Amino acid sequence: MAPYGYAPPPPPPPVRFSVGTHRVHWATAPLRAFTIMIVYFVLLGFPLLMTRTEDGAALSLSPVVLLRFLIVSLVVGVGAVGTGLWSWLGLRFRIDEDDLVVENGLLRRRVRRIPVSRIQAIDVVRPLVTRVFSLAEVRVELAGGGQSEIAFRYLGRRAAGDLRAELLARAAGLPGQTPEAPERPVYRMPFGTLLAGLMLRLPVIATFLLMIASLVFLIAFQEAAMLAVALPALLGLIRAVIAPMVMYANFTVAVSPDGVRLRYGLLETRMQTVPPGRVQAVSVVEPSVWRGLGWARLDVTVAGYAGERQALSSTLLPAAPRAVVAQLVALVFPGTNFDAVPLLPASQRGMTVDRADGAGTDDVIFVARHGWLCRRTDIIAHARAQSVRLTVNPVQRLLKLGTVHVDAPPGLVQVAAADRDLGEARAIVESTALRARSARAASGDTTHWATRRNQRA
Repeated sequence: MAPYGYAPPPPPPPVRFSVGTHRVHWATAPLRAFTIMIVYFVLLGFPLLMTRTEDGAALSLSPVVLLRFLIVSLVVGVGAVGTGLWSWLGLRFRIDEDDLVVENGLLRRRVRRIPVSRIQAIDVVRPLVTRVFSLAEVRVELAGGGQSEIAFRYLGRRAAGDLRAELLARAAGLPGQTPEAPERPVYRMPFGTLLAGLMLRLPVIATFLLMIASLVFLIAFQEAAMLAVALPALLGLIRAVIAPMVMYANFTVAVSPDGVRLRYGLLETRMQTVPPGRVQAVSVVEPSVWRGLGWARLDVTVAGYAGERQALSSTLLPAAPRAVVAQLVALVFPGTNFDAVPLLPASQRGMTVDRADGAGTDDVIFVARHGWLCRRTDIIAHARAQSVRLTVNPVQRLLKLGTVHVDAPPGLVQVAAADRDLGEARAIVESTALRARSARAASGDTTHWATRRNQRA
């Protein structure tokens, strides 16, 4: 019994997007209209309140100026409201068995039917303004490149979670009403680790020292020209430290049957879910200062992301102890331990600027390590390799060397073993191609992974 006979109301039932046709939240229309009005005021509205005088432009609130401003604002406001309503009414969507159906337009309707098997990742993003109204944006990343994103701006917070859960369930081959899979936390990054990781990098340290030196020179010698050095250095520090700190604050990693779940963000919170088998390649990055602390960063290539979205979603772990990074790599590529793969050193005749260290393989993954000041260990599963090729540049031709590329989809991580003797490089190409072919045949289709797992069990 609840105290005093009071019991909280039961939570509302989840939204089933396979039943009927749905729209985004009604608040999308006024939010879009408000955004248009803000842009109008900045670009045109405020200049309408300015009047030219003998001393230049000045703010004027005379009746004529105010009347002109109100008339133009009223016309733009009507257009903004109409645009918001038109975009809200024109977007409809539903889930039809194993397809996500999206309809756009009122006068001219365009219907897009996307198999859920093409879904590469689902992000639930909550910008600061929408968090006030308990709204969220759902971004569905599909295989196919830069024009493959579907964004639903905006849904209610609960509806966004229900859409994400239903899409992931159907992509796994489960019924749409399957409840959200439980998750197991892997790592929560302390704020101090994030801040120290961002600052303890050689480019950041050098930029900070340059800014301090220019400010000291400015104060000591009253030389204003040093601002041309100090201000760009400050902007560089903001981009390299402050912006990532705001973006990756409260970073947590968890794993569940439906994939890897990431949550992060201070002003704009993001929940990213990468289904099983969608990570194509990973890179363990160890800057020289971090190696003394035993830290590393984990970068990934996920099929479906492109352009700016690829850059924003390429970090699976910004900074963590190396043991945690190795654990997460083993979760992404099950049954692997990249540290246990023996790496054969590159040829001593190599002249690559980014020094090649070694490369090796086992039955599951191909590993290549390179870098001098910043060491990178690139890893790709044989089942994810799209092609294997050998390239020889003019310098390598003279030295009888070559570079073996194990190609993944376009992304931040590109796996290559540089400066290998040509005979060894050809053998690597042949053996890696054979392993990749066998791994793809054994893994089969990556869709409906839950039903295949149950059948094997």
